[in-house]
Amino acid sequence: MASQLGNIHLHSVEELANALADGTICCVDLMEALLKRTAALDKRLHAFISYDAEDALRQARESDARRKAGKMLSRWDGIPISIKDIIAVKGQPLSCASRMLGNYVSPYDATVIAKLRAAGAIVWGRTNLDEFAMGSSTEHSAFGITRNPWNANCVPGGSSGGSACSVAARFSPLALGTDTGGSIRQPAAFCGITGLKPTYGRVSRYGVTAFASSLEQVGPFGRSVDDVAIALSLIAGHDPHDSTSVRIAVPDYLEAAQRLTPRTIGVAEECLREGIDKEVEVAIRQAISFFKARGYGVRSVSLPQASLAIAVYYVISTAEAFSNLARFDGVRYGHRSSRAENAVDIYAKSRGEGFGEEVKRRIILGSYVLSGGFYDAYYTRAQKVRTLFRQEYLRILNSVDVILMPTTPTAAFAFGEKSQDPLAMYLADIYTVTANLVGLPAISIPCGFTGAGLPIGLQLLGKPFQEGDLLSVANFFQKAHVYHQLMPKDL
Repeated sequence: MASQLGNIHLHSVEELANALADGTICCVDLMEALLKRTAALDKRLHAFISYDAEDALRQARESDARRKAGKMLSRWDGIPISIKDIIAVKGQPLSCASRMLGNYVSPYDATVIAKLRAAGAIVWGRTNLDEFAMGSSTEHSAFGITRNPWNANCVPGGSSGGSACSVAARFSPLALGTDTGGSIRQPAAFCGITGLKPTYGRVSRYGVTAFASSLEQVGPFGRSVDDVAIALSLIAGHDPHDSTSVRIAVPDYLEAAQRLTPRTIGVAEECLREGIDKEVEVAIRQAISFFKARGYGVRSVSLPQASLAIAVYYVISTAEAFSNLARFDGVRYGHRSSRAENAVDIYAKSRGEGFGEEVKRRIILGSYVLSGGFYDAYYTRAQKVRTLFRQEYLRILNSVDVILMPTTPTAAFAFGEKSQDPLAMYLADIYTVTANLVGLPAISIPCGFTGAGLPIGLQLLGKPFQEGDLLSVANFFQKAHVYHQLMPKDL
């Protein structure tokens, strides 16, 4: 069937669903168009570590058959979504962008994948990331870097840089990533798209290779707030396989996003003072003025412990990484060194060969903060400060509906600019890590461009399990602007 919908890759999820429903296109047309575009452009960008074209087309044919028989699984049956290569998809590679799992194939589906399949979505592609999700630039992948579609000399952000790139380059209308300290919101900001980190417990983590279990959440990327609202509705919900998921009903997030009701916004002034690029500050202040002019209550809020967030985050996350990555020992699964001569050798050499430098750095840091004599000084104290963060943010959110701040202090930086200075790289997440420490939902939407043509991200944080309010405020801004509709000219 020849497509009657020109430039398929430019359309929103809702437009694609409507076109599939009225027969303007079929799912095979859609998938073939996206595969053709990916084959032509991804050699330069490297959003994907791998993708199985035949499996994607098989799923598309099955979707078309269901639609023809009047047995669609949902309104979104046939919508493609690319997947970060840290989320298990049965029969597909699960490398976590690491040599440690370079040949591993998942024997099962993660819960979020099972939910997508139950809705008829086309699950395809394994997007690139920083190894084991440890990084802010997608420079730390064993399978090569991913480039920013807006400027191929700049990073796409991380760790979910491949997923963000796949949406920004219009290879896929939706993508899944994971956010441990900003790994959805920061690449969304750098790539000029929308990225949502749900409340901790809103989405199951079952089938996600763990980095820092108390911090990470699966979340969606899309071009628009409407797109991520649709994706969140598909993946949210309680899961008996995941003890951290919460038994709370899943609302219609698309309906909530389109309920454009003025709300009260708290502006985190500390984030607009030192350390922020001037062009980013100007774009954020323009967004604040936009809300004020349209009847939103806007007030300043103070986050006095904000300067401690990075330190607290890296103590807790590296401690949990040290524990979680102990399972990769060269014995049970993953890389096993061919040079090992005894049991100790298997463990030491397999890990030495299988892990990259950034992963080793975080394992060493985690070992240090958990070691005798330092546990109370670092790890216990960090957990206490984390509790203070949560109390402070919940207090602020009693008086406002959302908190507004930049997503990142700068726009996308050049390759190599921060990779030799780990502390400078870590500070790229200075505005995003607290949402993970506290467990709050947070979203990044595009709010402007630098003079060099790089996207700037606006971040909103909401109350626990009130993603609908967050989506509504973000959508109010987005409906009045065109930033999310723009795409790199050379694509």
